[in-house]
Order: sequence, then C-alpha cells, then structure tokens
Amino acid sequence: MLPKQVFVMPEALNYPNCHEILARLEEKQLSIELLKSNRMPKSISKDPQQMFLGAKRTLVLAVRKKSAFQSCRPSSDYQLPLVSGCPGLCHYCYLNTNFGPNPYVRVYVNIAEIFEWAEEYIIQRQPLTTMFEGSATSDPVPVEGWTQSLAKTIEYFANHPYGRFRFVTKFDTVDSLLKINHKNHTQVRFTLNTERVIKYWDTGTPGLDRRLAAAEKIALAGYPYGFLIGPIITYDNWQRDYRELIQIIAAKVPPTTVKQLSFELITHRFTPRAKKQILQVYPETDLDLDETQRVWKYGQFGYGKWVYPPATYATIQEVLVPEIHRYLPQATIMYLV
Repeated sequence: MLPKQVFVMPEALNYPNCHEILARLEEKQLSIELLKSNRMPKSISKDPQQMFLGAKRTLVLAVRKKSAFQSCRPSSDYQLPLVSGCPGLCHYCYLNTNFGPNPYVRVYVNIAEIFEWAEEYIIQRQPLTTMFEGSATSDPVPVEGWTQSLAKTIEYFANHPYGRFRFVTKFDTVDSLLKINHKNHTQVRFTLNTERVIKYWDTGTPGLDRRLAAAEKIALAGYPYGFLIGPIITYDNWQRDYRELIQIIAAKVPPTTVKQLSFELITHRFTPRAKKQILQVYPETDLDLDETQRVWKYGQFGYGKWVYPPATYATIQEVLVPEIHRYLPQATIMYLV
C-alpha cells in the first residue's frame, strides 16, 4: 500500500514503534499530518464513492485501546488486533458492514501492549494452545513494509509454548517473512477465487497467479499454510470454474508441502448495511445481492445476514469437497461455512 495521506493520532507518538514507522514513511516523502485530537478530519468530498475510495488510500497510525478480544470462530480462538481495514476494493467485502463509509487503514503502534493482552488469554487457557487470527478485520500484508507488525508477531509466537498465530491475505508481498524462524507456530493462508470472481469483484488486489506464487514461497519457507476459497459465489458455470480452480491450485502446490496445507471454504453472504454500501460505492456492480434467493441467518456477533439456502450450500459442498480430496488428498479441509 502506497498511501495518499497519513494521519497520526496524538497518543501514537508516545510509542517508539510509531516513530520507526514514520521514519519509513518519511523516506518516501508521503503526506503526513500529526493530528491534535483523536478525531479524523472530515472528508472534503460529499460523494459516498469518493469518500470511500479516499479512505481506502489513507493510513492512520493509532493506539489500540485495551478491550476484550473478539472471538474468531471457526478460524481461531481470538482476533489479534494488529491492523484494521484493507486497501483492496473487493465489492463483496464483509468489512463494508464493519467500517461503513470511511474504511481507513489503521495500524496499531502499541504492538508490545497487544502482545501482553494476548498473553493474558493464553494463560487463562493453559495447558491448551490458543490460536490468534491476525486478519479478522484487515489484510495486514499490504502495510507490512511500513509496520513490520507481522514479522514481530511471527517472532513473538515462535517462542511461545502455548500461543499460535495465523493470518490470511490476498496480497503477495511476503518476501520479508520468508527468513523468519517461525518454528511452525504461524500459519499463512491465501484467499483464492475463480478468475471470474477476481476479475469482476476482487478489484485492487493481485491476480490468482501472483497469489499462488506467493503461497509457493511461503510453503517452501516451511510455514504451515492454507487456502481460503471465498467467498464462494454461484453464477453461470460456477461449478466448472471452481473445479478448475482446485486443479490449478493442485498444479502449483509443491508436492513436499501438501501435508502442511489446509483449506477453508466460505460461501458468500451479505448484510443489509453491506448491500447499501456496495451499491453506493460500486453502482455498476453485477454482484448478486438478491435477498429472495437467500435465507436470513444470525451470526456469532449478533447481527443478521443473507446466506445461501441449504440446497445451494449442499451443492457447493458436493462440488468443492470431492475435488479437493481428489487432487490434494493429503490436505486438510478445516470447515465449510
């Protein structure tokens, strides 16, 4: 991510990590503004699309206040709040529900304190292992060049007997992570989808080939790794395309790493708030948001969403699961939701 503008919250300057990040940003002569309060300046544009796109190109250095870590089932035990927001422009993104019209990319500079809070949860669950998800409300990879937060987190959990870490990305700038002694305590996953989904609804992100090339690097660096196929979207000839996707993945996976590989399968869903936001920001989208073809379901955080009906869900399972077993029989399918 090359931000168009950078804002720094006042309390962030109390942390050495903030100054390290600022030094990297200043080298690129980016526009940096030190705020006098914790209120973000109002957008000069009143157009919802322009406000949204401007926020996507805005980096904020902030302090994460201590609060309860959110659950992150079925991916992990808890979310680990390193970053929030993402510069990608995926039409269907569930963060449209979370962040609304101003999806700034926020980096939390008090990473040492965040590790201390994570430790409290680990201690409570010992001798069980506690898994933390680093991408629940973000994709941390695009800002890693500025933050080095992932590298620090991987190193932290590498030396922890009871803590584990995982994150997922659509981006391919992973070279800085390849030489870290992760000790198999961090799992890296890549979100993949069919060529059609990536072309029309996954805008602002690297294509399938680049993601698979990055996944190969991660696999050969010895990380446990995986693919999150999602959101799985039904459209004309979707069955053919998803079967082809599995075959493409199988051809790219280094054979010696298949036992390290896992799959997570996530079907498309949307909230009323997300639909409203999507149609404002991407008015030309042909993403299927027809509630009459969906069923209403409440999620783990208490709000409702439109999901595929059971018959469609069953068909998705019948298409993808046997194909994975056929081409990558040693891989693990963690869940389908």
